[in-house]
Amino acid sequence: MAKAAMNDLLKKRMTASQQASELQTSDQAYEKLFREAPPPGEVQIRSLPLDKLVPFFTADIGFRPYSPTQLQAFAEQLNEEGLLVRIIVRPTTPKGSYEILAGHNRANAAKLAGWDVIPTEIVEADDARAIVIATSTNLIQRQNLSVVERGKAYRALLDAKNRHGQWYIDRDDETFGENRQKFDAAEKEVLLERGRQRYNARKLVAEFFGVTEYEIRKAVKLTLLIPPLQDILETSPKRLNLACADLMADYDMASQEAFIEICSIEGYQINKAAMQHIVRKCPPPTADRQAVYAAWREVRDAAEKRMMAPPKKISFNRKRFAPYLEGLGSDQEIEALFLEFLRERTKNV
Repeated sequence: MAKAAMNDLLKKRMTASQQASELQTSDQAYEKLFREAPPPGEVQIRSLPLDKLVPFFTADIGFRPYSPTQLQAFAEQLNEEGLLVRIIVRPTTPKGSYEILAGHNRANAAKLAGWDVIPTEIVEADDARAIVIATSTNLIQRQNLSVVERGKAYRALLDAKNRHGQWYIDRDDETFGENRQKFDAAEKEVLLERGRQRYNARKLVAEFFGVTEYEIRKAVKLTLLIPPLQDILETSPKRLNLACADLMADYDMASQEAFIEICSIEGYQINKAAMQHIVRKCPPPTADRQAVYAAWREVRDAAEKRMMAPPKKISFNRKRFAPYLEGLGSDQEIEALFLEFLRERTKNV
């Protein structure tokens, strides 16, 4: 077999493997999280018009699209090699449109390349399975995801798990006496079960994606930041580090507005000590904006005073003075000699 033909065969096999792995991986994640196989449904392979596709809207999964430079390079690759892995979509309303579950960058690059249609796999998926498909492939394949992107994906998975396992009580049957006692006991059990579900969901997600529950908690907490602070954290980490962002996330959305200006000062980076001072002065979750500024200025003023203050102790490199120190006695005698020299020096100035 010619080398070119062999390369084409290997590429087709690799493509088939990659295509199978996207759905296989998401189904494995679904089984791990929900402890059951995804609902059975027909999978259709068809080329769809790009103008019939809509971005994923079922949940905020947080993934940022490729930059214009990355997208242009991808579009050129598509025109040279074609699409190696079909995108995954599901039918949605209005009838005739499709929600992209996996492959937003592929679809955007295809549009940029001038394509009218794109190869797709059409799956029947409820919201829970749609969220798993949309998040799991990205969490596994895209290693450069930011902590906020990962946090939003984890949060979407945890919310889907909690909704999927939610227990309901028919309050229409609520009466008095024995029936009321039974109702209270059932409601208590539901609350306990929901608490267990939240814990188990985080544990299951951590096990499947090979991370710790602590990492998931921290990443999910950062999704509580308002969008401007998320942008600063992701695009300018020198202005806002993770430790400070974690403390800011304890505040409500209105209170977080105060930190936007603090983090936007050119040449300044808020540090953990400053944030801890603000937290002590203005405990979360709610804080007055002017009070936050005042606490921050206290830290800045104290830091500037420390920088302006003369050093408490002067030190010298003893090796450089060694040839002159022999026979001069103790450190106290050397200090006295140096002070005398400075006094004489000052007189002559």
